[in-house]
Amino acid sequence: MLAELFAVLAPVLIAAGIGYGWARSGHAYPTDFVARLVLNIGTPCLVLSTLSRANLDLGAFSQMALACVLVMLSMGLVGLLLSRLFAIDWKVLVPAYLFPNSGNMGLPMALFAFGEAGLALAVAFFLVLSVGHFSIGMLLSGAERSIKGLLVNPIMISLALVLPVLLLDFELPRWLANTVDLLGGMTIPMMLLTLGVSLASIRVKHLGNGMLLGLLRILCGAALGWIVGWAMGLQPLAHAVLVLQSSMPVAVFNYLFAVRAGRSPEQVASLVLCSTLLAFGLIPVLLAWWIPALR
Repeated sequence: MLAELFAVLAPVLIAAGIGYGWARSGHAYPTDFVARLVLNIGTPCLVLSTLSRANLDLGAFSQMALACVLVMLSMGLVGLLLSRLFAIDWKVLVPAYLFPNSGNMGLPMALFAFGEAGLALAVAFFLVLSVGHFSIGMLLSGAERSIKGLLVNPIMISLALVLPVLLLDFELPRWLANTVDLLGGMTIPMMLLTLGVSLASIRVKHLGNGMLLGLLRILCGAALGWIVGWAMGLQPLAHAVLVLQSSMPVAVFNYLFAVRAGRSPEQVASLVLCSTLLAFGLIPVLLAWWIPALR
């Protein structure tokens, strides 16, 4: 079991560690360029390639989409309650609880833990979450106020492209399938490298609150993911992916949005860093339960 867990976590830790070491050594890393490249090209290609070649029907996609929405809404309520309890601006804490790092960490962990079938379900969760993150999340954080800017973001475009593939059971032409496979293949490695670089560049304060609220974000996410999956009667694999994705730490994009909007970026940085460090200790516990259970 330890060998299996190490096989899941090692690629994530090593790739993120390379990014962290690269940034700490003083080498240049064009974070903005890489983030735009991954968001505008890599992510839509990954979504299209993964969902087009996986045997994920519209029913499974719809189930995961609904489960994602239910977990998001529940976590938003948790964030709102905690913001009142800790006297923190709800526009800081609610987005952090609503939107976990289901891309940079969630996708590779789902792939290495549950294979291609798990990755397809994780991509469905990530796609729905990202639609909310790059619309509601940007509005809540103050990073975007233009409705047009929200509608033309790449996540919305990739959703528009992938739905006909699911609805019509459309098979991509070989040349297009090979192209999106190639371009989508860069996404997960670049996400992990950028995660490491971002963690190296974050300067945090409020470590006490960050650790406590980061811990609650992971534990509440896992609990609500399990409850929603149980209530919906999800299949074991889908249930496992839902719990894994729901328990991810606070997304780095929340920090970037906070910096862009000038809304308590140091508090958000603390949540991102602390929850990410805690996740590397807590996620293996979840996997130690789910991997044997799926057998």
